[in-house]
Amino acid sequence: MELVVIRHAIAVERTPELPDADRPLTERGRRRFKQVVRGLRALDLRIDRILSSPWRRAAETADLALPLLRTGGSASVCPYLCQSPKAELLSAIAEAAAPRVAVIGHEPWLGELVALLTTGEPRHGETIPLKKGGVAILEGAPTPGGMSLRALLPPRVSRRLA
Repeated sequence: MELVVIRHAIAVERTPELPDADRPLTERGRRRFKQVVRGLRALDLRIDRILSSPWRRAAETADLALPLLRTGGSASVCPYLCQSPKAELLSAIAEAAAPRVAVIGHEPWLGELVALLTTGEPRHGETIPLKKGGVAILEGAPTPGGMSLRALLPPRVSRRLA
């Protein structure tokens, strides 16, 4: 399987009045991520399933990523994408039962996920970081150490492909 790991696009800054889970994307974040999607389409990257964190900025990013779906449809919410990666997240990815699955979530957890899947034994704090709107493409089995990193695309690179 291929796993496309996507960090959410640029969101509004944290404030005491706005819970972290409720932060929306900025207009700039929306505009730039649409360019990322166009760049990924230029690479002929198509996705069979999208799993998204339930947090607002990830869900909004998932909506913007819908043009990447091969057959249309919507993103599925995965509650395990807003915490450090655990067995439940790996099971949810495997149970997506599709050739190419995208997960959309947050740092540092996505970086931890990429490290776990590629090295098998990440220690606390060791990650492969993703910028907002960044994409990592992995291939293999969604088990610790079972995947290889095929591409790491900062958003600037993806946007330039559009």
